[in-house]
Amino acid sequence: MIGRIVVEPRALASPLVRFGVPVASLFFALFIGGLVLAAVGNSPVEAYRTMFDSSLKGWQPIRRTLTLATPLIFTGLAATVAFRMRVYNIGAEGQLYLGAIASSWLALALPADLPKVVMLFVFILGGAVAGAVWASLAAIPKAYLNSDEIITTLMLNFVALSLMNYLIFGSMTFWRDPVRPMPQGNKIPDSAELPVLSGRLHAGIIVAVVAAVVLWWVLRQTRWGFQVRTIGDSPEAARYAGMSVKLKMISVLAISGALAGIAGAVEVSGVTKSLEPKALATGIGFTGIIVAVVARTNPLGVLPVSVLLAAIATSGSSLQSSGVQVEVVFLLQGLIFLSVTAGEFFVTNRVSIRTASPIEVTT
Repeated sequence: MIGRIVVEPRALASPLVRFGVPVASLFFALFIGGLVLAAVGNSPVEAYRTMFDSSLKGWQPIRRTLTLATPLIFTGLAATVAFRMRVYNIGAEGQLYLGAIASSWLALALPADLPKVVMLFVFILGGAVAGAVWASLAAIPKAYLNSDEIITTLMLNFVALSLMNYLIFGSMTFWRDPVRPMPQGNKIPDSAELPVLSGRLHAGIIVAVVAAVVLWWVLRQTRWGFQVRTIGDSPEAARYAGMSVKLKMISVLAISGALAGIAGAVEVSGVTKSLEPKALATGIGFTGIIVAVVARTNPLGVLPVSVLLAAIATSGSSLQSSGVQVEVVFLLQGLIFLSVTAGEFFVTNRVSIRTASPIEVTT
């Protein structure tokens, strides 16, 4: 008798599987990372203690982690709403840049003495509209010409990055501080800054949590959400039922872009206080894809996953300070990301070993 590996799709994963597989994947990554740390002469126990202490032990590390988790929640939600309809928005990074560009322009162009509530509303709305418009540049060709949205949204990232760099480093534009000799963004007025909750933690985290709850409710309880799920499962059946697949595709990508644009606006308003390309171009949009996949496109699941990935990221500098080489730090972070993401295969599929006779194997 010969054993063979059989992979079968799960009809519905149990709560134990949905919870246990990511946890097991995380511990597997920590185990492999521990072997790597020991091989290069570092103590795995001390390294992991440093990771925990620098990201989750005490209010100050938690504030730092939640601050980084805020934009990840928005970009994770951006990927989530698109993936729910099997539309793959890889352009959250560029949509974030456009949201930062538009919102910072509004803050600098509008009167600085506007009431804070009005300014912040316009500021965030401007970022959302800019992100939605930028995503629509890929959505319309996808809907009417069946172009590949993965390629178009990915390429638009580089266009947006070049535009943002040009506005600060390549010319004396409205966004650039005219006084400082080194190229820097022009500081937004105080009325455009999000209220500070504690330290660097700002009210953007509240906006992010509200957005996650609202999106969860919309996808589960509204007609629009039902149609999005139906089109994702079977576009042909949705067309037969009279649903406007093209318009839904455009609206989904626009909402996805709007959420990423809000991430850019929130980063400018709560963290950078100006359009700063080097501070904004940190791969948050791409990390949001990992967040959505690990959260299994559940808007509420995006919240804890974003905090986890933010905790891993914020611990990097502390690991380097404790003597762990920077290459090993990146390797540890990559192992955790890769392992948790790859573990989703076992959530959606059942793997078993079955015995078979030599005749069955050859046939």
